[in-house]
Amino acid sequence: MRITNYKNLQANANPHGIESYKIYDTDNAQVMHLTLQPGESLKPHITPVDVFFYVLEGTPAILIGEEKITVSQDDLIESPKEIVHCIYNETDSIVRVMVAKVPKPVTQTKMV
Repeated sequence: MRITNYKNLQANANPHGIESYKIYDTDNAQVMHLTLQPGESLKPHITPVDVFFYVLEGTPAILIGEEKITVSQDDLIESPKEIVHCIYNETDSIVRVMVAKVPKPVTQTKMV
């Protein structure tokens, strides 16, 4: 059995400039743990694979395509491949989100 806690990992450098930890990385999938401080956001981008977001804490706004909606803790949000998506923390509280890419991408994410 393998158990991973993001608090025991080193943060990953990323083009978004946010706190990010790779908590699962196999040939089949990739899972990241993101923490967005108040006012932080990802840069809009397009991934070559399907992505889903699971909100662990807070109420981020999620952009999928042209639709931007504020979501809540324990919501799961799907983003199909090749669609612009983004996460925004427009609140005064921390937002934590688990991001899963399935299957693991073999080509680069495109920044928009």
